[in-house]
Amino acid sequence: MELALLLVSMAAVVLAATAISERVGVPAPLLLLVVGAATSYVPAVPTIHLESEVVLLGLLPPLLYAAAIQTSLVDFNANRGSILRLSIVLVVLTSLAVGAVVEWLVPGIGWAAAIAIGAVVAPPDAVAATAVARKIGLPRRVVTILEGESLLNDATALVSLRTAIAAISGGVAITEVGLDFLVAAGGGVVIGIAFFLLVAWLRRRITDPLLDTAISFLTPFAAFVAAEEIHASGVISVVVAGLLLGHRAPIIQTAQSRITERITWRTVAFVLENTVFLLIGLQLDWILADVGDSTLSPGRIALVCVATLVTVIVVRLAWVYATWLARGLRANPLPASWTFLIGWAGMRGVVTLAAAFVIPEDAPHREVLLLVAFTVVAGTLLLQGLTLPLLTRLLKVPSPDPAEDALARAALLQEASDAGNARLEELDFDDHHGVGTQIRARLDQRSFAAWEQLSTAVGEETPSELYARIRGEMIEAERAKVLEVRSHGEVDSEVVSQVLGLLDIEESMLDAGTEARASVRTGSLALTSGRECDDLVEHPVVETVDDPACATCLADGTRWVSLRQCLTCGHVGCCDSSVGRHATAHFHQSLHPVMQSAEPDEAWRWCYVHNLTG
Repeated sequence: MELALLLVSMAAVVLAATAISERVGVPAPLLLLVVGAATSYVPAVPTIHLESEVVLLGLLPPLLYAAAIQTSLVDFNANRGSILRLSIVLVVLTSLAVGAVVEWLVPGIGWAAAIAIGAVVAPPDAVAATAVARKIGLPRRVVTILEGESLLNDATALVSLRTAIAAISGGVAITEVGLDFLVAAGGGVVIGIAFFLLVAWLRRRITDPLLDTAISFLTPFAAFVAAEEIHASGVISVVVAGLLLGHRAPIIQTAQSRITERITWRTVAFVLENTVFLLIGLQLDWILADVGDSTLSPGRIALVCVATLVTVIVVRLAWVYATWLARGLRANPLPASWTFLIGWAGMRGVVTLAAAFVIPEDAPHREVLLLVAFTVVAGTLLLQGLTLPLLTRLLKVPSPDPAEDALARAALLQEASDAGNARLEELDFDDHHGVGTQIRARLDQRSFAAWEQLSTAVGEETPSELYARIRGEMIEAERAKVLEVRSHGEVDSEVVSQVLGLLDIEESMLDAGTEARASVRTGSLALTSGRECDDLVEHPVVETVDDPACATCLADGTRWVSLRQCLTCGHVGCCDSSVGRHATAHFHQSLHPVMQSAEPDEAWRWCYVHNLTG
């Protein structure tokens, strides 16, 4: 009963702190760390020892898998050089640098134990960095690099730690270090690919979303244990399996299974991520109590802790800037401000603390090493985590622009709709009921809604917004009627649940569109897709006419939604969401290929011939 009460209390604290963090604007991980540290000194709260096995086997695999299946393999591959330099080379350099500092400051600790604590504090945390980075809206390329690094650096650190512990016990040769790393990395990749192939084979034969999600729950634990059994890296096996399964999900899973898995893992990740930081804070009281028995003076202990914290921060900044200078003349380099943020976003987390507990009980000054690990975790989370938003603003690093996202989304949906319509034309079927017309109308409605999210008109409802508002009122009335029927007990409860589920799905789609439209900021909206065709190259952005108007709409007495200007002759017409669709009609009459948005502060173009946005 005491354990159940403790777990329920922790869950309540996590939920309350997360809700409060949204109001005060502080990332939840940082608030939970402080709450946990303060709570550890409350007499009624039992002392909680975070065992390394619990973290490395119980928490790490699902957290890594949840992050991996949501990470873009394409983006990961595009930034693999930066990711590998951070997750392998930087971890080794940090381990050696911290080892040198600790060996110098702590008498008689020995190189093996010093490098062991270096390996412990070397890897930034997968949860901490990305949780803060996404919260403050760092550029997506920066988030991709941080995510990719944190997915792989634990493997390097744990292999280094394993080697250092072996040296503490009785020495190890340099050749054994290299061989151990190769076996760990190569074996982890092989096991990860094997589990990907196995799960993919199963998913092609399973259509039940619940069974599919159950397999998903089993995958990270099975991949981790299988790899560790052959002395390979369980971290790498989980990451490889997650990356590949996430990348191939649209092909090997049903749509309903993908939706169920996505929502389930988001919930699991939310609970585990936030609970982890509460647990870190709860370790403070007993770690400090153990340090009280150390033979080192308090001043010496404080010096070691602060020096290690400074070392991990300085080494990371120095490395990222060194690699930035070395690659600055190559294609597509990161801006200096982005590079600094990557260097500053080196927050440590639960893996660092859990790995510290792996250090043998008989290691010299083990209690001090545990405090060093806690200091680095808490110090980087609070110092770097709290200042990262301010530095982002001071450096004027742009966050992802919802307006550009909306434009890219509309363009991609338009391409998808065109492909669907082309396939519809190829199909041979008897259409006595006008099904083809209905399908085309639904595709048009979806595309129009995406384009209308770009509208910068203030105080005016677009057709899709009007549809969402009216349809939302109708769904409320429909739901009320279904609930009334349910209360009479005249219809089977399972049938009622199915109907309510259908209404919920439709309403959620309306809400998603409304939220996307609300997030689009009015600003200079321009997009370079990187896929420009000859027509877009020949028709660059121009200054649109002042006070544009659709002359045909004025003559017909209709209203337009948004205006487009032909870049060949300057004709201004209304978009396809308007009744007349006069911009598209102008293209069909004149075959002038490129039009540009004539709306205020918008400078994007659309090629009718190649269906590309520029």
